[in-house]
Formats: sequence, C-alpha cells, structure tokens
Amino acid sequence: MKDQGDVQGVINALTHLNILQPNEARKDTLAFFYSNSGQHVQAINLLGTESDTKASDLAVEVKARALKALNQPQLAVAQFDIMFGRQPDIYVAYDIVDLNLQIGKTAEAETYIKYGLENATEKDVLPFYQSNPPYQVPLKAAFTYQKGLLEYNKDKTNIDQAISYIDQAIALAPNFKLAMQIKDLLLNQKAQAEAAPATEEE
Repeated sequence: MKDQGDVQGVINALTHLNILQPNEARKDTLAFFYSNSGQHVQAINLLGTESDTKASDLAVEVKARALKALNQPQLAVAQFDIMFGRQPDIYVAYDIVDLNLQIGKTAEAETYIKYGLENATEKDVLPFYQSNPPYQVPLKAAFTYQKGLLEYNKDKTNIDQAISYIDQAIALAPNFKLAMQIKDLLLNQKAQAEAAPATEEE
C-alpha cells in the first residue's frame, strides 16, 4: 500500500494492527503517517502532548511537527528542545528560535540564534514554501533575520537595530521575500511613530 501511495490504506492497516497487537513502535509509526498526511490532530490524539524524554525519536519529532502545525508553540517548543538535546541540529535550532519568539522567550531564542550563526555553513539553506513560487535562502541569512526579530521583541522602540539585522539578512539573500516584507512593516511602524508626536502637537 505504501509503494502504491495508498496512505489511507496504510493508516487503516496500522490502526487494525495496533488494536490487535498494540506496541509503541506501531503507534509511533501510525502517528507519523497521520502527521505526514496532514492529519496532525489525529497524530496528537494518538501520542499526547506531554514532554516524554523516554519517547522514541520518531514520536518526539512527530509531536513537535504536529504541534507546530497546529499553532501550539508552547507545547511544540518543549518537543523540539528534546530533539535538540538528543541530537543538536541547526534546522531544529531554527524552529526553536521561531517558536520561542512567538511565545516571548527572548533569552532562549538568543541562545539558539547564536548556535545557528556559529554552526550554519554556506551549503546550508532553508526553503520557504509559503511564497509562490517557493524559494530558499542561506540558513545564515535566516538566523540573521531572526536576530532582527529578536531585537524588535526585546525593545519595540529600537526599530533601527532590528532593521539593521534584517538588512544584513537581505544582503546575504537578496531574494529573501519574507525579510523584505517584515522590513517594510517595521519602516511603516517607525514612520507612524515619528508622525504621532507631530499630530499630537497640532
């Protein structure tokens, strides 16, 4: 069924097997197929959301990816932390920064940005699928962009510092559409902040 691309068939078969002879490996594999086919809720219903340091590598990764997809950054970051603790990885570090910035944990984000900038090589790239067409940028540029977001999160009045890092990221990756969009938003915010006092004086 897997060879024929029948993912639902695989899920159905694994579900029956898991009922007849339940075991952790089978459950983890079933959750993987659920999550891989976009059925993240079903994957989480099967594995739960708790941080289990004894869980298999597959289970931890499935929970991390599924919780991120379900927009649960607080729960997802705990799973990514376990993944990184078992095997430090620059791509996992990027996800951890992204999630920590979402929940306002700037100190944690800063630690992983430092790790990413120190360990990313010129060969490492990060794809962005949200854009049409999708594109990719050097991972070092992506971490530099995150450094700009970090500065903004630490001090929302210091927009110039945030923009300076985002400019560095764009210099490394001139096709970095997301960084350009965020730069435009920050410049608009700065212009509005500067115009506000003049309006009040009038």
